[in-house]
Amino acid sequence: MSHVVVIGAGIVGAATALEALSAGFRVTILEPGDPGGEQAASYGNGCWLSPMSVIPPSVPGLWKKVPRFLMDPLGPLAIRWSYFPKVAPWLVKYLLAGWTEPKVLRIAQAIRPLLAGAPALHKDLAARAGVDRLIERNGLMYVYEDRAQFEAEAMAWRVRRQVGIEWIELGPDEMRQKEPELDRRYGFGVLVEEGGHCRDPGAYVAALVAQAVAEGAALKRAKAMGFRIEGGRLRAVLTDGGEVAADKAVICAGAYSRKLASQAGSDVPLETERGYHAMVLDSPTGPRTPLMPYDGKMSITWTDRGLRCAGQVEIAGLDAAPNWKRAGILRDHLLRSFPNLPRDLPAERVRFWMGHRPSMPDGLPCIGPAAASPDVLLAFGHGHVGLVAGPRTARLVAAMLTGGAPEIPVDPFTPARFA
Repeated sequence: MSHVVVIGAGIVGAATALEALSAGFRVTILEPGDPGGEQAASYGNGCWLSPMSVIPPSVPGLWKKVPRFLMDPLGPLAIRWSYFPKVAPWLVKYLLAGWTEPKVLRIAQAIRPLLAGAPALHKDLAARAGVDRLIERNGLMYVYEDRAQFEAEAMAWRVRRQVGIEWIELGPDEMRQKEPELDRRYGFGVLVEEGGHCRDPGAYVAALVAQAVAEGAALKRAKAMGFRIEGGRLRAVLTDGGEVAADKAVICAGAYSRKLASQAGSDVPLETERGYHAMVLDSPTGPRTPLMPYDGKMSITWTDRGLRCAGQVEIAGLDAAPNWKRAGILRDHLLRSFPNLPRDLPAERVRFWMGHRPSMPDGLPCIGPAAASPDVLLAFGHGHVGLVAGPRTARLVAAMLTGGAPEIPVDPFTPARFA
């Protein structure tokens, strides 16, 4: 029986381990931390299972705002001055990727199949692990003060429609009926019914890893350091606890994947976009449907742990200390969005978190073989769509492991595009 080592126990790694087991492989999961723990991006994301997240972070005209990103450390997208020289080459690629609407459309056309049907795929995975209640499929909503704000994002919605996304528009009366607790300044909404959300991403990922172990996978608490490749074939994964003999390996280490990919011959421009969340425990109010206010650029979602608002993009690398003022901005906007929330929330009822999105400059993940050996597969770089894209990514990896035909086109995700 061929042995696959899955490096990383986030949502992509957990789903990949389960798919590899289903395909008949012996599986070892390498993860130095607790699966689904607070150190993981899978723990603290915005909880959305959003098949409509096809618009790349870079859009036409974004380059004009770069001076503002550098000058405003608390803006929705900020770049720390000290990190700017290092990130500048990546940032140029990032801006060029979304320079024109046709470029944005090509990215959307590539990523839409990766996201389509994701809530149903998650529901199946969760049921396999006995936690299907954690996946809800009651839609997602964007809210605006008026139609003019919605029309200011016409390009994004035009592209979404071109790739097959449908939505329902809600006027003021419908908004009041659907979200009676939401601040009345929001008078226009867009409901995407195919969306869903996860009630506790950390617990969900932990349950998937536990299910993989129950089905025969080994969980090894170790950090992958590299590979032993001889004659183009993988022989072992090198860890801080010694070698793990392997026939195949999949790099799913999120924002920490770049050095491993380089060890396997693929120099890819992976960067971290730091994201924050604020969570109100025992909240007395909140949305009926997970929603994103236009002026806040953040998701607001009920979770089993509390009412979570998540967002922000900060380019500052893996090692800089968090700027907790950014999480405070999310909390304050949450309070403005739901007037019935207490204005004087004590510190013990609010939790802040910061994590690292693994992002490629073109808004598309790396999924495919490494340059040094076809036995090492890359599966990382999903940026803002890591949670939603996890199950389909795992299915693509399983097809590559077995030599089968992938169920969607994978050429746009090949790591070789950066060679």
